[in-house]
Amino acid sequence: MSTVRLRWPDGRSSGAAAGCSWLEAAQAAGVSIPTGCLGGSCGACEIEVNGELLRACISNVPKSTELLQVELASDPYW
Repeated sequence: MSTVRLRWPDGRSSGAAAGCSWLEAAQAAGVSIPTGCLGGSCGACEIEVNGELLRACISNVPKSTELLQVELASDPYW
């Protein structure tokens, strides 16, 4: 399994196994991604990874050789 390099919103860097859930990767790095978990339908856990909007509760860390920049997304309606 390959390790993907991640940079979190607070500037911290970590590695995560490709294919693991974003919530697992964040927890292992000591980063909190807010959830209101309704299984992907609420949008509370939205993150942006290199500019692409994802829902952390239903997405996995992709295989990548590049550093992935993770930002918390904010939904004005949430």
